[in-house]
Amino acid sequence: MGEKIGTLYGVGVGPGDPDLITLKALRVLQRVPQIFAACSSKNSYSLALNIVQRHLDGAKITPLAFPMTKDAEILKEAWEANARRVLQALLAGEDAAFITLGDPLTYSTYGYLLRTIKGLHPGVEVVTIPGITSFNAAAAVLNTPLAEGEESCYLVSGAMGGAKLRQVAQTAENIVMLKTYRHFDDICQTLEELDLMDRATYVRLCGLNGEMVEKDLSALKGQKMPYLSMIIIKKNGKA
Repeated sequence: MGEKIGTLYGVGVGPGDPDLITLKALRVLQRVPQIFAACSSKNSYSLALNIVQRHLDGAKITPLAFPMTKDAEILKEAWEANARRVLQALLAGEDAAFITLGDPLTYSTYGYLLRTIKGLHPGVEVVTIPGITSFNAAAAVLNTPLAEGEESCYLVSGAMGGAKLRQVAQTAENIVMLKTYRHFDDICQTLEELDLMDRATYVRLCGLNGEMVEKDLSALKGQKMPYLSMIIIKKNGKA
């Protein structure tokens, strides 16, 4: 028999509030000897790590730097380098966790890392623990259902501005746009063109210091938005 290979746990730590971590995630994080956390290549800060820090009990913390770029070759090199660092711990027989904001399989770094690790070593056992997403938390703050009855709810990225909104607005009763920080004004212009401005609510830093809800999106035009910014649009009624 070969040596034992550790299990990789992909752990969603929720949207920001440390109390919104699942019991299952908590048990894993307090048991595994090694925890990996994504950070920018510019610094070692990890919001996911900051959220869970008070819950941890002596685990070794290893930041994994991921560059903020669209260069496919640079990204591929980063995925592989970080995957090999995680594999090193697993092949040494240690269980390890990779923590991520929100849910591990919803617009998350974890999905790319998981595919790379499986490509390098298909036999590694992986357990993914879901987490509460930012848009679930935002809906709770607003006391607003994301979808009811036979309605649809589209989850889309705002990274390309209003183009995606134009594409889905014809068919979806409810739309959640994440990553609206970079092209906020363009998205607002699109909402005005579609006559949906009064059906949209902006939420930023949900569950974190600086949390804000704004129903008058026109009042925010021209401002610099934080990365964790979203817009919830309800075509059948005001959010």
